[in-house]
Amino acid sequence: LRGGVIDNQLVTNLVWKKFNLEKLFGKATRGKRLKSDDRILGDLPFVTAGETDEGVSAFIGNNVTIFSENTTTIDMFGSAKYRNYKYGGDDHIAVVNTQDLPKLASLFVTTAIHKTSYNGQFNYGRNFYAKDADLLNISLPVKGKEPDYKTMETLISAIQKLVIKDVVSYVNKKING
Repeated sequence: LRGGVIDNQLVTNLVWKKFNLEKLFGKATRGKRLKSDDRILGDLPFVTAGETDEGVSAFIGNNVTIFSENTTTIDMFGSAKYRNYKYGGDDHIAVVNTQDLPKLASLFVTTAIHKTSYNGQFNYGRNFYAKDADLLNISLPVKGKEPDYKTMETLISAIQKLVIKDVVSYVNKKING
């Protein structure tokens, strides 16, 4: 980061390598089917496939597997989302165990997963499953031969700052103009 803008030298000099998700984070896990009629009202976000409300279809009190915050879900269509909270998930959700990464690096990885998995190859006829996550290869910046999580954090932080700067500028224009 230089002067509030992403340093072009940093971005230009990045070296990228493909990594297999299973090798990076272990086997992806999967939620269990919980029909709407069997859901008990509660406080736990329950993630299913879909874009509405980031895929959270209900808040439940059922006894289900609780997945860690700072993980990534991939729904049956291949749409990857970062989860910064504990949640339950149905059988159309694959969970990638990114919880040991720093938050901003996990956000970067989620974006890399989404870019690879959400390209139209998965649909109602061909669902994305946890086994598909294990086969995914994603491109990440490297330092030596290993993923460069520090650079990923720097890039996401810079993007967040640029977005905040743009929002402040927009609001100021609306207020003053």
